[in-house]
Amino acid sequence: MAVSFKDKVRDYILCNNLLEDGSTVLAGVSGGADSTALLLVLLQLGYRIHAVHCNFHLRGAESDRDQQFITEFCKKLGVELTVCSYDTRRYASDHSISIEMAARELRYADFERIMKETGASAVCIAHHRDDSVETVLLNLIRGTGLKGLTGIKPRNGHIIRPLLCVSRQEIEEWLHEIGQPYVTDSTNLETDYTRNKIRLELLPIMRTVNPSADSSIESTALHLQQAYAFYSNAIEQARQETVSECDGNLTIDIGKLRQSPSVQGLLFEILSPLGFNDAQITDIASSLDSQPGTRFCSATHQIVKDRNVFTVSPLDSNRFEPLTVSIEPGTSIPLPDGSRLTVSTAPAGTPISKDPSVATFDADLIKGPIQIRTWQDGDWFIPFGMKGRKLVSNYLTDCKVSAADRRRQLVVTCAGDIIWLLGRRTDNRFRVTPHTTTQLKLRIENEPLGTVLFVTL
Repeated sequence: MAVSFKDKVRDYILCNNLLEDGSTVLAGVSGGADSTALLLVLLQLGYRIHAVHCNFHLRGAESDRDQQFITEFCKKLGVELTVCSYDTRRYASDHSISIEMAARELRYADFERIMKETGASAVCIAHHRDDSVETVLLNLIRGTGLKGLTGIKPRNGHIIRPLLCVSRQEIEEWLHEIGQPYVTDSTNLETDYTRNKIRLELLPIMRTVNPSADSSIESTALHLQQAYAFYSNAIEQARQETVSECDGNLTIDIGKLRQSPSVQGLLFEILSPLGFNDAQITDIASSLDSQPGTRFCSATHQIVKDRNVFTVSPLDSNRFEPLTVSIEPGTSIPLPDGSRLTVSTAPAGTPISKDPSVATFDADLIKGPIQIRTWQDGDWFIPFGMKGRKLVSNYLTDCKVSAADRRRQLVVTCAGDIIWLLGRRTDNRFRVTPHTTTQLKLRIENEPLGTVLFVTL
């Protein structure tokens, strides 16, 4: 006898110890099939629900339609609903992040706040089995290491996912069976985003090879989760034998490193969280016999090869000596993280890049050379698109920049005025206008991966 949809979800919650019977939980609801099913099945299982709908205002009338649908749906069910409304594009621009990351930050910040206000024990998200399968493939393509191949977990702190045991097809079939309508996000049918390409193009091809491809990937991810527990334990033991820490610096014993079953594997687990990429780690693993003084850098840390050890330390921007840079086109100078700043010009009317690593100014307003230095207390600028001054310290706080990244933040100045928080936001006073005749472009360019970088301190 087939297990019903409701019983399948109930058993999954019990098996993974996700919720206590009768507890109050938040449910993130968009109005789509997944979250509609989540809300209904949690109610049927006897949980007290406080629904949260996030309107990101990214799809025009569709966003308003979704909000209206979920408002009427919750009213019909007698479920309390909180609607959160955002100017997501503005937030993404202000914080120099992608639209997807902006939506995630806004959503989870409000989930945390509402959970505290309501006394809820958890936040339920409607991720299902297909989402986990897509995540495995996405991470495989990106090359995120073993951990990325373990799929979506049923619990991550207060965030729980009761529907990981069911597929998108099972969800839609259950809603059809009980006669429950839902809304459809048209962007789910587009192939602009990598995840959608996997969903709409890659997985259908894989199913022609193996009709059970989804189940096979899910099963493999589960086995990898179990194997990763053993792997993590072995890595931690090897780390304790090989790495010592003092005052925020790591010392890697090269002799002990040689004894590990995989030098590169151990280095990956130690160094990838510090921003070192695969190519760099390969080079580091190959440098055990190199001359002392060889140095590698990520955006946040440096590694220096000594005779018998690697020393890993945070890049300290407070030790960065100010650089004076000519604004002649073709100028290129190294930055502390191993990237380079290049200077070029462009004619008026050239499209302005929205990439935060590119800054565009009215060339006539930039007189003489520019200087790159660490920001200081009291520094201020007028962020692009704004009229009033803002302290750099307050801007970084508003952008939720970590303490370590705040220390490393550099500014570009001209005649004492900040024209650019490097890699983040330009100053509105030096913007391109209809009267601009020539554009001045400053661009951050990364060095080829795996290159040994020497930092000017």
